[in-house]
Amino acid sequence: MSLQSTDPIADLLTRIRNAAMVGKTEVRVPTSKIKKVVAEQLKKNGYLADVKEEAGKPRATLVVTINKAGENATFTELTRMSKPGRRMYVAAADIPRVKSGRGIVLVSTSKGVITGQEAVKQRLGGELLLKVY
Repeated sequence: MSLQSTDPIADLLTRIRNAAMVGKTEVRVPTSKIKKVVAEQLKKNGYLADVKEEAGKPRATLVVTINKAGENATFTELTRMSKPGRRMYVAAADIPRVKSGRGIVLVSTSKGVITGQEAVKQRLGGELLLKVY
């Protein structure tokens, strides 16, 4: 089985969603810079409990803690917006609000991966990566 995926962000989100649906509290995924940044943003915004990186051969592993034991996941939906077959780019004025501000979108900008609110404040557009609520 190959460790390569054509869409690493979608792979990360799918693993997190699947683990949350069956009641697991932790998921391990092969690490990459973009996966780590996306997971850190989700942790920063309160959708994940913890994100750690474990060294290993041939590649490091990203350990994503979805929630603490006995608790439910803090997200209802994780959706990939921009896909390899259809990229979605937006200007700062066109960044969507998710569920009237109860959710977030992550935007890949020239300043890195940030939330939609931060992108609007900094007047930065970019590629819409995912939405969470």
